[in-house]
Amino acid sequence: MNRRVLTVLLIAFVFALACAFLVYRVFRNQLSATRPVTTTNVVAAKADIKLGTVLSAADLTTTAIAGQLPKGAIQDFKGAIGRGVVSDLYQGEPILEGRLAAAGSGGGLAATIPRGMRASAVKVDDVVGVAGFVTAGMRVDVLISGIPPGGSNPSQGTQVETILQNIEVLSAGTDIQKDAEGKAKPVQVVNLEVTPEQAEVLNLATNQMHIQLVLRNPLDTLVAKIPGTALGSLFGNDKAPVKTQIVNRAKVAQQPAAKTFSIVVINGSQRSEQKFSRPEEKQ
Repeated sequence: MNRRVLTVLLIAFVFALACAFLVYRVFRNQLSATRPVTTTNVVAAKADIKLGTVLSAADLTTTAIAGQLPKGAIQDFKGAIGRGVVSDLYQGEPILEGRLAAAGSGGGLAATIPRGMRASAVKVDDVVGVAGFVTAGMRVDVLISGIPPGGSNPSQGTQVETILQNIEVLSAGTDIQKDAEGKAKPVQVVNLEVTPEQAEVLNLATNQMHIQLVLRNPLDTLVAKIPGTALGSLFGNDKAPVKTQIVNRAKVAQQPAAKTFSIVVINGSQRSEQKFSRPEEKQ
């Protein structure tokens, strides 16, 4: 067969394959578009829901999810009504089991506290609270400052010590308390998640010392050994006094002066004197 004819047939065959592939793609897309998609209705938030809210039927709606359901998705209103929200929910967001407190635990801050932990409130100043320095979910260290009772070195003055590290913030907000005159005043309060032992330490420090919270990277979980700082050390007063070293020098016995005798020689008008050691000194 002519080589030219073979070339034409080969080109035609390749072109036919390409057309067949394109036709297959078009029909497959049309079949996929017409095929019904299986969806499942799950419970979702009807509007934005704040942490601590106890869910009611008015807070809930349903939304359709295609394919596999997220782990912990709730498909019935009964599984969500009456349970507290442990983290903020947003409108249209599917409600998962991990975002709700256990049934019967109620709402509010108590529902967000893990088993075996406690929530301890700490009053902070306006710089920490109002400026948004500390918000829920952040990690902080707790510092105390004051004059230690019965300190061994009172000249050091005020001292600062880190008593707790890597503590999670449960919530931050404003509380209304009364001052010394009985007048109501807003106070910035931060609730920290601590163990029962840490709660005792924090309560004692709150009543006796000034407390300061310092923000830390949530990925930095290292608990460092911090010796603390005294006010006197800022001015160099923490330097240990230089001890004067007393060197015991051995006493050197003084040798008695050598016994000598002198001879005077007179030669005319000249007079000279010569000294000689006694014979027993040379032995």
